Amino acid sequence: MYTTFSIDIQNHIAILTLNQPDRANAMTRAFWEEMPQAMHELDENADCRVIIIRGAGKHFSAGIDLSMLAEIQQMMSSKEETGRIREKLRRWILSLQDAFSAIEKCRKPTLAMIHGACIGGAIDLITACDMRYATEDARFCVKEIDLAIVADVGTLQRLPRIVSEGIARELAFTGKTISGKEAATIHLVNSVYPTQEALQTAVVEIATQIASKSPLAIRGTKEVLNYSRDHNTHDSLNYVATWNSAMLFSQDTAEAMMANTQKRTPNFQG
Repeated sequence: MYTTFSIDIQNHIAILTLNQPDRANAMTRAFWEEMPQAMHELDENADCRVIIIRGAGKHFSAGIDLSMLAEIQQMMSSKEETGRIREKLRRWILSLQDAFSAIEKCRKPTLAMIHGACIGGAIDLITACDMRYATEDARFCVKEIDLAIVADVGTLQRLPRIVSEGIARELAFTGKTISGKEAATIHLVNSVYPTQEALQTAVVEIATQIASKSPLAIRGTKEVLNYSRDHNTHDSLNYVATWNSAMLFSQDTAEAMMANTQKRTPNFQG
């Protein structure tokens, strides 16, 4: 169904693999069109409770495909009226933003599993995920500054909420490359692992833990966390009170309480 990545769902875990290893999983035009479709599909799939995003081959992703930048130059050199060209470019950028906002809006927790290069647009992608894990030798770079571009697909908005403001600015202003170990030190990633195999084992274990919880409670927790990030404490407390007044005593709650009483693993519906 998809040409730039594959999706495999087992044990309620969807593994979305960026699958253009011969291009270092660079983000082509097809990728930007397919990503929001895939996230919507997984959001609606009752068998999917958690999502892992990884890259095939030697790298997670080299970021936006440079041929797309050539398309922009071609667009700007068009003989079409200037205002209309600028409006078209703005709408195009907004559509790229939507591709990664779809990851954030997806009700299922999303874990980025990073090895090799994670460059430019790939930083935009992982900052839209709920959690990030990497190999020690992974490489991270906010590359746009070296192309004389202001990063415009989410990094400048999301990165300062993950790492400190000063670190985010340093990475964005300098375009410096940091290792997986350093990424863990600045809290860009939750944990690092010595090998790709150890990384996969650990991330699947975390995803399995998440998948074993109440799907309704997990979805609600992500909703409230995202809301609280963007609102003050008073408004966020009011929001979660409203949420729980509607969702608190669900079938999942009854099953969790019964399983706890009977000392067994709960069995939740999709």
